[in-house]
Amino acid sequence: MSSITPQEIKQEFLKSKIGIVGITILGILIATSIIAIIAIPVETFQEWNNPGNWISYPKVAIPIWVNIFMTEKIPEHKILENPNIQTNSEGEIMLLSHKFGVNFDYEFFPNDFIYVFSSEYSESALLQMSVIRPDGIELELLSTSLPYSNTKTIHSERIFSTDEAVKKNLLLQSEMFDFDLERLSVEDIVFSDTKTNEPLKGDYVFSIDTYSVNSEIKSHESKLIIGGKAFGMMGTDELRRDLAIGLLWGTPLALFIGLVVSIASVIAGLLYGVYAGYKGKKTDEVMMRFNDVIYALPALPFLIILSVTISNSIFVLVGFLMIFGWVGIAKVARSMSLQIKTRGYVDAANMMGQKNSKIVLKHILPQLLPYAFASIAISVPAAITTEAGLSFLGLGDPSFPTWGHILHDANTFGAAARGLWWWIMPPGVMIAIAGLAFVFIGNALDAIVNPKLKR
Repeated sequence: MSSITPQEIKQEFLKSKIGIVGITILGILIATSIIAIIAIPVETFQEWNNPGNWISYPKVAIPIWVNIFMTEKIPEHKILENPNIQTNSEGEIMLLSHKFGVNFDYEFFPNDFIYVFSSEYSESALLQMSVIRPDGIELELLSTSLPYSNTKTIHSERIFSTDEAVKKNLLLQSEMFDFDLERLSVEDIVFSDTKTNEPLKGDYVFSIDTYSVNSEIKSHESKLIIGGKAFGMMGTDELRRDLAIGLLWGTPLALFIGLVVSIASVIAGLLYGVYAGYKGKKTDEVMMRFNDVIYALPALPFLIILSVTISNSIFVLVGFLMIFGWVGIAKVARSMSLQIKTRGYVDAANMMGQKNSKIVLKHILPQLLPYAFASIAISVPAAITTEAGLSFLGLGDPSFPTWGHILHDANTFGAAARGLWWWIMPPGVMIAIAGLAFVFIGNALDAIVNPKLKR
């Protein structure tokens, strides 16, 4: 194997179309990882398996971009958190008014609507909720007293469109409609045309007025949720989690697992194989027999057993992958070391009395660096797919939103049988793309450092 300088490797690599494609894909994956780390709060990553963190999101909603290809638009799930706030006081009475504007332009009714609030007040308070429709009709939805308190208190509550009190208030206003309201849900009544019982498109204004007497009232939270069947760029799963967040966070995790395992395995394999080949004789025999023992172990069954019995932590998994990943590299490194150690400059270094460690690190290992780079690139996909396979089997770390874990949840909830393609295809495609990037890079490097492939 002739020595190849880094500059020569760079020049040859830039001539490889496959290598350029691989680098481009890897650049996109790295950029995605940076965006995920910077743009998505760490709390969202830590709360991936906390159902309470996703309660405002819809179940198994399709991606919103699907509406581009639909002749009849599916209602989008909207979470409105910035109302127009107005305050007014008249004598002893104080009014706090929150208004939410909603543009509804869909062929189907929304699933529901929910108002989430947290108010600070003392003594008694009254909450009234109404909506002004595009046709100018104002519907009274709810009028309710908040719990009485002698001292200042913070009251939090969720008002659902399924509340019986809301339906009763709408039935009292049935004269505005030309059809029977009994059989309809609240959201169907609020968003329907008064004559045809079809969805009424246009701008809606939801008003929430809170009255207090002899006390100031403050709002700590005010949020209106209009339930729909489409949400986010990648939809949601059965646990209401935003799959786009899982896919974005899965990118740096996949690169971390793949690169750490491959780099550590290649370094360990190179050092082990080069030293065995250089020392030769009994040392080489003993080290290679140990290598054969590790090589003969079935990696996947052992990884499954170790994950079940010891820990399914992602860091422990990375350690296990390193243990099984270096043996193949060591065999190749040993054979290369046997060839290099017969060269004149190695014999000269021996005659000058240089230490074995210095000869290995200074004269032999540098010759293997091009092979090491190619091996690192080729080893990354194996590490990524192994982690994905273990996570798919339910043996991965559940606290991390890896692509394999997303596929495991999809399998658990029967996503394939239910036709929830947005839950299955994106993580599978991401695994394939990440693997393909490193395969392209590895093949390009292998063709440079391997004379037979180059010819």
